[in-house]
Amino acid sequence: MQLEVLAEQAPNGIYACVYARREHGIRSARLNQRVLAVVLHGCKHLRGNGFDMHRQRGQVFVITRATQCDAFNWPAPESGLYLTLMLPLCDEVLAAARLLRMQPATPQGAAIVGVSLDDLHQELNAWVDGMHRGDATSARLALTALVLRLCTLGHTQVLAPAPPTLADAIREQVSTQPERNWRSADFEAALALSGATLRRRLSAENTTLSDTITEARLTHAMQLLYTTRWPIKTVAARSGYRSVSSFSQRFRQRYGLEPAAIGNAGMASDATD
Repeated sequence: MQLEVLAEQAPNGIYACVYARREHGIRSARLNQRVLAVVLHGCKHLRGNGFDMHRQRGQVFVITRATQCDAFNWPAPESGLYLTLMLPLCDEVLAAARLLRMQPATPQGAAIVGVSLDDLHQELNAWVDGMHRGDATSARLALTALVLRLCTLGHTQVLAPAPPTLADAIREQVSTQPERNWRSADFEAALALSGATLRRRLSAENTTLSDTITEARLTHAMQLLYTTRWPIKTVAARSGYRSVSSFSQRFRQRYGLEPAAIGNAGMASDATD
């Protein structure tokens, strides 16, 4: 499979490889980005509002909008590895697909859908070919064609613009520097809001500033635990936690498992480069 060859290369920010070396489950994981994912080793189960699916090697799932779900990952018995290639559907690609399709998109439909790899074979091969040749333009065009193909398969919700929320804007800002000591004044200045207005609008979204910052940090930590082999101490520091015990407690409370349960951490030195 060409995707497996690509997964063996160092990720360059255009795509990500999610690894796990232990069977585990995650409770109410927040998935913020629209992504096409191909399971390359092991299998995965996803359960949430409007979807309940099992994906195994060579099968595809698409996150069509931000959502929360329970996720369960099983490494392959022969390799002891769970591996999924995650291909973000960036704003530029979605905007190009909307322009070419010239039809309104509505958010109806499941937030996560299963798709046959055969149905996307041509577009994925074109993307892989562009990546191998270092041709970013061809790769981006292939991704646009892939999104349009998803629409012809009935998954037009992938093009529906996401309703903006204040919590999303704050989470996005925190994700750029999760280790920073964020304060209300930082967001008030960036978003041109008073402290009272900030708190009132977050309350209307059923959250608080503290909870929103914590959610962004733990989401970042989850990404590091899946995509690096950094020790827990390094992941905690990179996610804004000085204390490993405090980080582990927050992570366990949020996701229902210990950070080490994914099985990647501690397989490298404390170096963070």
